[in-house]
Amino acid sequence: MARRARISPAQAGLPDGGARRRTPGLRREEVAVLAGVGASWYQWLEQGRDITVSPQVLDAVARVLRLTGPERRHLYVLAGLNPPLPEAVPDADFCEGLYRLIESWSPFPAHIMDAYWNILAFNEPARQTFAFTARDTNCLVSFFTDPVYRGRADRHATLAATIVAQYRAAASEYPDDEGFHRIVSELAAVSTEFAGLWALGDVQPSGQLVKELSHPLVGDLHFESTQLRIPARPDLTIVMHNPLPDTETAAKLQWLASPEQRRGSFRSVDERAS
Repeated sequence: MARRARISPAQAGLPDGGARRRTPGLRREEVAVLAGVGASWYQWLEQGRDITVSPQVLDAVARVLRLTGPERRHLYVLAGLNPPLPEAVPDADFCEGLYRLIESWSPFPAHIMDAYWNILAFNEPARQTFAFTARDTNCLVSFFTDPVYRGRADRHATLAATIVAQYRAAASEYPDDEGFHRIVSELAAVSTEFAGLWALGDVQPSGQLVKELSHPLVGDLHFESTQLRIPARPDLTIVMHNPLPDTETAAKLQWLASPEQRRGSFRSVDERAS
């Protein structure tokens, strides 16, 4: 009712009714007509009665009431349906804030990736630790095909199974997305290891995992890698690597960040998109 009240007939393309209209906003029967549903059914919907509701009808009502993305998702929840995935809303200032976030994480590695695990930005410690370069485009592909990264990763076989299971979980959120299908098919064609692991069908949610690397300058590095999802930008994930205690990893990263060792630069979050 509150959302009906904030939409004027003129906004909905209807005559305002002049003095005959006692309350602002749209009437129930007007919303029903514009959404293509019965007036009685729409009244029952507002009253929260136990009726059958389809996503298509809810989307039509959301369109008429000009609901925002979060409001549309909340409408699905109220109707007892699984809400749609949040929509990404590009925001240059927000992306610059993420850029500053991973920069402030130095001297520890951090990077930002999109839903496909394409690398969008990384800080200097990530470049030094994981040998990221401007040619790197996808974390999954690099893990199985980049000889430099493969040479640094300890426990590669164990970590590989976890990463593939996590990627399947990420892809399951977008079952009809051709981008995931393309990455999987192209990688399976060049990596028998990945093809075999993908065929297992294992699924594991992303969260935290332990990474052990052998760096050519400082030796063994031990991290707790954490993926952070961002509700305001569901297409982006921040991956932050925290040194495990009692491993001397933090001290080694401090040395790598010393003036004589620092070189290279950051790339912005939206650089690839532009």
